[in-house]
Amino acid sequence: MSTYYNENTVLFLNGAYVKATEAKMDFYSQSLHYGYSVFEGIRSYKTVEGNTKIFKAEEHYERLKNSAAALNMPFHWTVEELIEATYAVLEKNNLQDAYIRPVVYAPANMSFVKNEQSFILIEAWEMGLFLGDKLLRVMTSSFQRPNPKGFKIQAKAAGHYVNSILASQEAKAAGFDEALLLDMNDNVAEGPGANLFFEKDGKLFTPALGNILPGITRATVLEICDELNIEVEEKFFTVDELKKAAAVFYCGTAAEIVGWESLDDVKFPLNWNDSISRRIQQAYQELVIEKNVASQQQEAIKLNEVVM
Repeated sequence: MSTYYNENTVLFLNGAYVKATEAKMDFYSQSLHYGYSVFEGIRSYKTVEGNTKIFKAEEHYERLKNSAAALNMPFHWTVEELIEATYAVLEKNNLQDAYIRPVVYAPANMSFVKNEQSFILIEAWEMGLFLGDKLLRVMTSSFQRPNPKGFKIQAKAAGHYVNSILASQEAKAAGFDEALLLDMNDNVAEGPGANLFFEKDGKLFTPALGNILPGITRATVLEICDELNIEVEEKFFTVDELKKAAAVFYCGTAAEIVGWESLDDVKFPLNWNDSISRRIQQAYQELVIEKNVASQQQEAIKLNEVVM
């Protein structure tokens, strides 16, 4: 079990910085009883220049705000002040490479009447790769991704993740590393906490929007593919089609980018180190620590020295 906090850990709670061991919430909260809250998973990194940088902070906090709006939860904070508070939490806990968890939660309310206020906390802790760094043995889950007509599927809502927990626990109990969820039409959707891409004939494919969470890491992979001139198609596809892929990977903030060894014990034939997917994994690793930014700055300095 991860160690999330100790007696010195500080978190941001409703405008104040308090020790995690002294923080309190209402046990009659609508969030505790009904899973009615929204959250984000964010990472910060120590860059090659030694600075602390939250990766895509603005995009994450915009999505947090949008998730709250989708669930009719009041949202009283600006993106800018939440980013500032998050950097403060990192500094107060002496963290650079960290996983960050903001949560917007509800007050005491046992009815289903719309709340007039929300609360917020921001926590951070050291965490390795959520799914490890080895190729995954994945199992097609018996659990489906929730129907978008029953949920605001684009929202990162706490209650949705009961589905993820059940699917992941099922896979691990069967001896696999992680689960794959299908949608209500038996098309491939996503993992319990990650989007996916597959590679075939030098091209990448990923499930189309509609029945999946539009992941920020997923969007980053699409940006990387555009920069590297790698063709990507967003479409609906079945498990049988996925099993004919050359390589597959999950992507998400917690997992980053992690390849698959197999699906339902059907192995993928392409050597991971020879795959386009591995190139994308490397490009992502360089992006989050701003390796290319540092290289460009060094080249600019050299160019200026030559000109002068």
